[in-house]
Amino acid sequence: MAKPHFRLTTDGLTNLVSGMGTSRDKGWQAQYTMPLDDPAQFLAAYKASRMIARAIDLPAEDACREWREWQAEATAITKIEAEESRLDVRGKVFEARRLARLFGGAAILIGTGEKNLLAPLNPAHLGVGGVKYLTILARHSLSAGAYDDDVTSPGYGGPSVWSVNTKTSGSLQIHPSRLVIMHGTAPLADNAGYDAQNGWGGSVLPGMLDALRRVDEGAANVNTLLYEAKVDVVKVKDLMQNLQQRGQAYEAEVLRRLTLAGAAKGINGMLLLDAMEEYQQKSASFGGLPDVLDRFMQLASAAVGIPMTMFFMQSPGGLNATGESDVRNYYDRIKVQQTLHMQPAMAVLDECLIRSALGDRPDDLHYTWRPLWQPTAKERAEVGKISADTMKTALEMDAVSTEAAGSALVNALTESGAFPGLEGYAEEFPADGGADDMGPGGDELPVADAAPRTLYVHRKVLNAKEIIRWAKVQGFKTTLPAHDMHVTIAYSRAAVDWMAAGESWQPKVEVAPGGARLMEKFGEARVLLFASDELRWRHERIKEAGATWDHPEYQPHITISYDPDAPDLAEVEPYQGPIILGPEVFQEVNEDWDEGIEET
Repeated sequence: MAKPHFRLTTDGLTNLVSGMGTSRDKGWQAQYTMPLDDPAQFLAAYKASRMIARAIDLPAEDACREWREWQAEATAITKIEAEESRLDVRGKVFEARRLARLFGGAAILIGTGEKNLLAPLNPAHLGVGGVKYLTILARHSLSAGAYDDDVTSPGYGGPSVWSVNTKTSGSLQIHPSRLVIMHGTAPLADNAGYDAQNGWGGSVLPGMLDALRRVDEGAANVNTLLYEAKVDVVKVKDLMQNLQQRGQAYEAEVLRRLTLAGAAKGINGMLLLDAMEEYQQKSASFGGLPDVLDRFMQLASAAVGIPMTMFFMQSPGGLNATGESDVRNYYDRIKVQQTLHMQPAMAVLDECLIRSALGDRPDDLHYTWRPLWQPTAKERAEVGKISADTMKTALEMDAVSTEAAGSALVNALTESGAFPGLEGYAEEFPADGGADDMGPGGDELPVADAAPRTLYVHRKVLNAKEIIRWAKVQGFKTTLPAHDMHVTIAYSRAAVDWMAAGESWQPKVEVAPGGARLMEKFGEARVLLFASDELRWRHERIKEAGATWDHPEYQPHITISYDPDAPDLAEVEPYQGPIILGPEVFQEVNEDWDEGIEET
């Protein structure tokens, strides 16, 4: 009986014919190696390349940009936010996150005024003002002590103590509960590898540095290639032979000859050569370089986890492309960092912060991270309307009491941004239960609807003097007086129920500097056009209530002057500063007004 033949094989994709997976494969010996942990190199890269600095800073900034939203009674929220401001919690967390991403780790020391920092910190022992300070400690300032190898301990796998060296008091030992530890990349759970032996994680740079360096190097090489974009080539008969035989004298003569030829070509556009000399020009091709750089940028963007539209400030490519999905995916990754890394690291700090602000810890108090994708003015208004309709439905179903629904709705409308400051106004002017609408016997008196009337709505320009100064510089000899400058929102000759027009959710509108600004002529008026989602939204809202508008579309603008000798608008640089508008003013249309009011 023949013996069976066995063959030793490896688990993998091999092909003896093509050589894939064998020693003939050029990539067979490729392997990953442990990157060097060199803080000096990381710092040099951070300072030398703004692209690398952006890769470090942007995720840390976005993680702290909108911060968080406490869920509790309004007075408690106010106190906690004031305590966060006093201690600069958001600023300290951002700085710790940035240092952790760059160097692999950073810590925030929770200062409570206690002398024995080696004792565990118990937040329950803190009263109002119990947190005295927060101090940022860089990775090189802290060193890990003995590891906690008790598997039943909450701190298993981490240092049981940290040491910090100071010039005044020498080595100072600190219990881990007194520190908010931030890692760049989290240390491995099994304590394996170089990054788990010193208590810290690793910098985020090693995994992305090569991809980022390729972009910088590619741009530098292209810049160098520009100097070689056009090369003049002159062929001289027997050049090398004469250099060898005649030496330096011939070399100097050749250089003088070419210098004169170059000067003549540069001045006259003509090149004078000997009949025995040959001249040609060689040009470099740059056709494929943009594609190569673009691929390098895509790889770098993937390595750092930031969309190209944000990382390189590049407009999205493709027809009708907005890049919105890429940005939303990036924001989802930031949310993961907030919930899985930052929130657990800040748990003890938050407990201390709550007691330092309130004196105790309410059971139902918690917070959520605010969304990074910020809604527009119209979207905020729609959210407010949906919240109000939902609460109205809950009241009709007797699911909640009127008082609870009112408090919850005020809080929701305030936090959503639909009605900023509503909570403060609600406290200042509390609801009285409709007592003014009650008759002598307690029966509710009927309230008639307001009589419809014509409607003119506008906002005064609060910084009109600043705009007038700009107009004078641009050559306008006369302008509208400061008290007359305004922005029209609605002008309806048809009667409207003013109460149906609702109210603006912004008592004051501030249009940020810059953006779309144009100077146009409306009749005899010279006006400044600008963009404002809030004003457009209010205009449409008032039209929905029945107001008319005599023009095809609505364009927010400010009338600057009616001066017939006004400067040519083509030579006027539009005003680029902020535009600050006061509260809405409701008036009836006066037919005796100049037609220019309605037109402009």
